[in-house]
Amino acid sequence: MWYHPRVSRISKLLPTIRQLHDFIRSRVLAALEAYTIEELSHVVAHQGGDVVFALDRVSEEVLVDYVDREIACQDPIVLIAEGLPDGKMVMPAGANEDDCLLKMIVDPIDGSRPLMFQKRSGWILTGIAPNRGESTGLRDICLAVQTEIPLFKQHLSDQLWAIRGQETKAVRYNRLTQESTSFDFQPTSAQTIQSGFASISRFFPGQRDVLAGIEEDIVRKALGQLPPGSTTTFEDQYPSTGGQLYGLLSGADRFLADLRPLMKKVANERGELSGNCCHPYDICTLLIAEQLGVMITDVEGGPLDVPLDVETPVTWAGYANEHIRKQIEPILHQVLTERHLL
Repeated sequence: MWYHPRVSRISKLLPTIRQLHDFIRSRVLAALEAYTIEELSHVVAHQGGDVVFALDRVSEEVLVDYVDREIACQDPIVLIAEGLPDGKMVMPAGANEDDCLLKMIVDPIDGSRPLMFQKRSGWILTGIAPNRGESTGLRDICLAVQTEIPLFKQHLSDQLWAIRGQETKAVRYNRLTQESTSFDFQPTSAQTIQSGFASISRFFPGQRDVLAGIEEDIVRKALGQLPPGSTTTFEDQYPSTGGQLYGLLSGADRFLADLRPLMKKVANERGELSGNCCHPYDICTLLIAEQLGVMITDVEGGPLDVPLDVETPVTWAGYANEHIRKQIEPILHQVLTERHLL
């Protein structure tokens, strides 16, 4: 079993990180009440290969102040997040990155687009790993916390966390009563994508025809020709990687894959620009899903591992259980090979 001598030390940060998430959730919900959609959706920057909206700045301000006050005062830490200069900040001020014991990667709002337009929940994502310099990656994360920022009209909000090799738990917070209740969750035990949700991410214009074609090929090869008047699978385009992981670990989704980085080849051949894609901070809480039995892999089927930064494009596939993986993974690889993408 994976182990690092700092796991115990990092696990003690769980209450602190949960409190940080609570603060960000409260601040963002207050902003959603106080400002219009137009004000919150104003583009303020392009950083880390992504668009930064006014709503994102609300959570970023809370993040930096809190980490400096509550965490860095105890141990020097490297904070990695999209809105920071160069994508990271060594804290406290004056500390040397090589002397930091920990790296903390955060997405203060994953899914800001659906959240600010009040369509779907957003998520606060945090992963903490022992600092191994530039080689520190997703596989080093030993504490992951994921918190739902609900729609303003929604009174329940889920918070999940995992300590590597130890506990994986969740609470449901009631905004009306301000009470939290523990609850159990698990991925589906279904052995096929038949009649379930399964999809390839294609959130934005550009090469969507190719991504949709890959999905069609997979479903057809896995389930055969669509019978007249029937439906074999369903899709749900949720532009939030944290939300997608939640769908897999909660039993709502059976197979999801984000292949957008592979579309760069297609874009080059067409003379088009390649669009936005998943980054390490978007998927920094995969530990929670994996400890519940969800299988998250890279495009070739190996364990997903990328550096903890804000720029590396991430291609991933997620299977709710081993049965789904056995059904879909060989077909996924076959389809990508046939399209000269693998």
